[in-house]
Amino acid sequence: MRGYLTVLAGRDFRRLWLGASISLVGDGMTAVALSWLVLDQPGGVGRLGWLGFWYTAPVLVGGWLVGPLLDRFDKRHVLAADSLLRGASVATVPVGHALGGVPDWLPFLVAACYGLLKMAPLAGVPAAIPELVDAEDLDAANALESIAYAVSGIVGFSASGALVSMLGAPWVLAVDAATFWCFALCVLGVRRPLAPRRDTPGDQPGPRARDRRLTALLRDPAVLHTTLAFMAFNVAEGALVLVAAPWLAKERLPGGPATLALLLAGLSAGELIGGLVAGTWRPEVARVRAIAAAQLTAAVGFLAVLATGHRLVVAAGFTVIGALGVLMTVWAQSLRMERVPAELRGQAFAALRTLMQATPPLGSLVAAPLLARSQLTFAALAMAALAGLPALTLLTGRATAPAPAPAPDGTASAADGGAALIGDEAP
Repeated sequence: MRGYLTVLAGRDFRRLWLGASISLVGDGMTAVALSWLVLDQPGGVGRLGWLGFWYTAPVLVGGWLVGPLLDRFDKRHVLAADSLLRGASVATVPVGHALGGVPDWLPFLVAACYGLLKMAPLAGVPAAIPELVDAEDLDAANALESIAYAVSGIVGFSASGALVSMLGAPWVLAVDAATFWCFALCVLGVRRPLAPRRDTPGDQPGPRARDRRLTALLRDPAVLHTTLAFMAFNVAEGALVLVAAPWLAKERLPGGPATLALLLAGLSAGELIGGLVAGTWRPEVARVRAIAAAQLTAAVGFLAVLATGHRLVVAAGFTVIGALGVLMTVWAQSLRMERVPAELRGQAFAALRTLMQATPPLGSLVAAPLLARSQLTFAALAMAALAGLPALTLLTGRATAPAPAPAPDGTASAADGGAALIGDEAP
């Protein structure tokens, strides 16, 4: 707990964290509101898969664009611009509703805009954290980021279940637009510049050198294997959150929007538990092995969707997935922060998170046809296999080997096979 208080005592970190947390509350509301708008359209279940696709697939484009922006411009300005743009996008739904109706295509356009720009905070916040806290406080700061996702999810998902029923989905999206603009104000209140350091021209590598160093980082065995395992896990989680949860609430479990909110709040409750644990406890085994154990155990949680006669059991499965997923994330994120130099943080976190966040659409496109035919058992087994089996690669000797020393230019030597780690700590 002392680590959390130390980190939050910093004014600039506190403002960044508070603004991001408020915005995340709105994101939770939007996930429910957009899903319910689409489910109320003809052919809602099939269209739900496409909503999930547009909600996440554009990250492939946006992620590669955002990284260089974060390394070239002040991160405060990039984050504020993103929040203003996405707030305006989300606001088009309540404005359209007030003017006479929401076109069927508008939720998909809003989802695409969200997906295109979502990498700005996903990469920008972790890229900024090492500049606002001391190295020994990284685990606590990363855990606080995960706790923010969890608490805001609980609040956002829970509130949206009631608000969608009371006010209607379009007005819930108006609340989300306001939270985006609140984040912009908070991040602009951060006093410390978050611009790249350019003390002398020699301090910054040229474009080709930066590309070589970034490529070397992505080829590091520990980073590569954890990224691939997380990508597979996110396929399963995309199927669960974007398709299976709304489908269960609509077709198999009583309660409608309130049940969908319960399931997503259960996921966030697990994330809160995982965040609290990750910030105060570090496993005795190698980090990569700990990540593998957490991922294999989390895979079992996906099978809870089969308990359709017991709503709380299904919600408990979501909680297990959330808790173990956050443990995986915090341990891996601290590892990356220790290895990535300051001038590459924007591009490195954008590249890694783009790869991991781009895979949920695959899960939604796989799960939607199965659930449209009511094949819940096949869908559950597919999610569990996708979530767990790739984690076995993390137990190989190559994935857990100590990091080779980087060459002077930040790339690997020929003897290392191109697998350089920027940093000196083995996983």
